[in-house]
Amino acid sequence: MKTDLRDSPLFDEAKALHVAARQPGTGRISDAAEVSVSPDGKKAVFAGTLAEALEGTPKARICLTELEGGETHVLTFGPNSDRSPKFSPDGRHVAFLSDRRKGGDFQLHLLDPITGAASATPPVDGWVEYLHWSPDGSRILLGVAGHGADISGGQGAVASKQADNSLPSWIPDVQTGDEAFRWRRAYVYDLDSGSVRQASPDGINIWEAAWCGRGAIVAVASPGPGEGLWYNVGLQVIDIESGDSREVYRPDDQLGWPAASPSGKWIAVAEAICSDRWLVAGDLRIVETQGGEIRKVDTGNIDVTYAEWRSDDTLLIAGHRDFETVVALYDANSGACEDVWASDEVTAGGRYIQVSGFGDPGDCVLIGENFTRAPEIAIIRHGEYRCAKSLEVGFADELNALDSVEKVVWNAPDGLEIHGYLLKPKGTGPFPTILHVHGGPVWHWRPTWLGRGGIPFLMLLKRGYAIFYPNPRGSSGRGQAFARHIMGDMNGAETYDYLSGLDALVDRGIADPDRIGVTGGSYGGNMTSWLVTQDARFAAAVSVAPHTNQVTERLVSNIPHFMDMILQDDYTNPGGKYYTRSAIMFAKNVTTPTLNIAGILDKCTPPEEAVQFHNALLFNGTKSVLAVYPEEGHGIRTFPAVFDYCARLVGWFEDHIEGRS
Repeated sequence: MKTDLRDSPLFDEAKALHVAARQPGTGRISDAAEVSVSPDGKKAVFAGTLAEALEGTPKARICLTELEGGETHVLTFGPNSDRSPKFSPDGRHVAFLSDRRKGGDFQLHLLDPITGAASATPPVDGWVEYLHWSPDGSRILLGVAGHGADISGGQGAVASKQADNSLPSWIPDVQTGDEAFRWRRAYVYDLDSGSVRQASPDGINIWEAAWCGRGAIVAVASPGPGEGLWYNVGLQVIDIESGDSREVYRPDDQLGWPAASPSGKWIAVAEAICSDRWLVAGDLRIVETQGGEIRKVDTGNIDVTYAEWRSDDTLLIAGHRDFETVVALYDANSGACEDVWASDEVTAGGRYIQVSGFGDPGDCVLIGENFTRAPEIAIIRHGEYRCAKSLEVGFADELNALDSVEKVVWNAPDGLEIHGYLLKPKGTGPFPTILHVHGGPVWHWRPTWLGRGGIPFLMLLKRGYAIFYPNPRGSSGRGQAFARHIMGDMNGAETYDYLSGLDALVDRGIADPDRIGVTGGSYGGNMTSWLVTQDARFAAAVSVAPHTNQVTERLVSNIPHFMDMILQDDYTNPGGKYYTRSAIMFAKNVTTPTLNIAGILDKCTPPEEAVQFHNALLFNGTKSVLAVYPEEGHGIRTFPAVFDYCARLVGWFEDHIEGRS
């Protein structure tokens, strides 16, 4: 495999498809995230993707859509990126984050949605990750990470930019574990005075926070800032005037998406087994702040990923249930939870569904999409879904190679029912088939737009490949009992969820048993590497950002606590799962040609994990290639490296699958 693929047809094809999806230099909005609706339900603001050029990552701008007619305007123009817009409770202001002053240094700005005039607020010591308006609209809560703090695995798992770049290049990187820049804190901006101050006490690391009445916040917090400590957090209420804090809930698993009722009487939070920060999908807990009552809400098997109080007693939630994306309402007085809307055809953009409520308690705005449906600003009103503005830019013409999308169900060898999706190409099977393993392991595939992250698989569909997206045991969307199957058994029983799924496709005449490939990133890279050590059916494999030696993953990565949690073992146990579930220990079994891909900046699954498996394969006489990207972290995310990644993945499968017998 060549080092430089820029003159190859595959590189050109990948670039052309991304140009079709992003329309660089045209001023067209090609994607959307972080939608917020005005209180009157007439307008929505969102972070829209406008690519000036396909270099680095496409820039985001604050955009506004009139929900009745769909007229859409770009309100900000950078430089750099503007994101996370939120309407104030009275609709007069939009707060948003921008790094226009310095790349990566996101600070709070205020915007007049009518005139478009934007103003900066005093900067904080660090970069702002998220913001929340107080219930009365007089203050804004800011979640602030120190410059140099780690970014979560789902966001790229790199260290954020350091504030001090004045040191000579030869100065070593010295780590002691107590660096001040690692801490995350809560700040409050006051609109009347125009001042900002730290609102959380020192010694408490604030991973997520929300308002809890007027004078307090609720926070997912730990006593230290290390990324691994997130896996053992508590829920605290902090008085922002005195700094006093008290723990109101200590979970068994991980917490996310805290939200308190306007008076601060009730707190909602999602609790789940979780792989990464910002990827919590699980049970809804309701905490009564004064009496201490803890409720586990029967949501009808929704894995909750969003919560927003529409009144002091009514909670709007959203999440995933099997193949469905769901919006529901919970009544704190009666304890009842009822669906507002559910769809197995339309899902939402982002890692999981997020919505923004307005008007009647169940009404909301979201970013809707599916595999072939471009992102759209959509309204759910009285349970009915309506598209207000599609962001289709002509990419639909590139999807003609996809013949159909099928929901597939099969039984694993132990009888457990497993779900997934199958994308079929034009023509008649059996087809060469790529098994695509999702990350996590506690995450899931759902029908998200192919123009965003699915372009290499669209390239394969054009070549007659079927793409198989399984959601094995441990995946989100099937409840915590289903997710808990992975605990203590990673690279165990779920191995056969994948293999039995392929067997089912072969039995149906869809998958050609002689032309099967496998790929995936993060845990998906781990499983890709693991599968080729356990089964010889794979003609080719592409392992992206894997962890292949669970001992070194425990000792080198920034999430050691996750490894202990998921394996439920100790790396000092020489006969334990740290060894028996490591792909490198079984590299002698592999006959599958394997392409190993990593980013040099990755702190979640460091590049040494891919290096070890590559060297182990070579040592045992198996064909292996290693590609390490010098400017990438957890996954390949920036242009033009993305073109190269697409070309390498597709080229590897073409070279090793086609013609195999």
